[in-house]
Amino acid sequence: MSVTIAASDVNKLRQATGAGMMDCRKALTETNNDFEAAIDWLRKQGQKVAAKRSDREAKEGVVLAKTTADNKTGYIVCISCETDFVSKNADFVAFAQSIADAAVENKVNSVEELNNIVINGAKVADLINDKLAAIGEKIEINKFEKVDAPFVASYIHGANRMGVLVAMSSEAAEAGKDIAMQIAAMNPLGVDSDSIPADVVARERAIVMETMQADPKMAGKPEEMVAKIAEGKLNSFFKENTLMAQAFVKDGGKSVADYLKGVNADLKVTSFKRVALG
Repeated sequence: MSVTIAASDVNKLRQATGAGMMDCRKALTETNNDFEAAIDWLRKQGQKVAAKRSDREAKEGVVLAKTTADNKTGYIVCISCETDFVSKNADFVAFAQSIADAAVENKVNSVEELNNIVINGAKVADLINDKLAAIGEKIEINKFEKVDAPFVASYIHGANRMGVLVAMSSEAAEAGKDIAMQIAAMNPLGVDSDSIPADVVARERAIVMETMQADPKMAGKPEEMVAKIAEGKLNSFFKENTLMAQAFVKDGGKSVADYLKGVNADLKVTSFKRVALG
């Protein structure tokens, strides 16, 4: 009696070992769909099995931010590993660079697409599994971001530990770098108050109201006054957590919005991405 091999089981074995899809299907067929026996079967066939170490956290790695030559598309690619010993290794950094370069050159839209890109005759997913097997640490494309805009600035901070992309309404290389450094340092939640998710604002408003209700100084004050104070506290939240309202790190006497106006009255930041290790 033949055993039906589900595609999901084949994929699970593929993800666990790094072996090819057809080899995984044959291994499951030969072992009556016994997962552990299929791994042993692959090993017995001489397959270089690279078992995923899903029980380990990959908090180290390399974060790279790059743009296309015309600066209209930007990418952040994080190749994670387990130890800083590996993440600081020149060969591993070069390996991560090659994958980030492939993302840019092929204008990929997702991790899945990137894993299927071929570099020197091998798919990225297979290269990652080979690297995993060679160094004995969990390695994966941990994070991926893509930004399209009339002009995209990129910035890498702290020896490849953080990458930032800034989407801008027009070309402004120096301003783009300044804003990217601002985002790296201050970690805003959004460009402006309108870009903060409604649930985040609602949660913050609830915290403000609960805090005020517990404050004896608020007892007996008119509702209008309480509402006005609450709104002021919420505005303080926006000032600290939205890019445009934040104090500009290079000149605390002006906001980021003021800085941009000084560069070009029509210059705007439309979005940003910030990816950090940990």
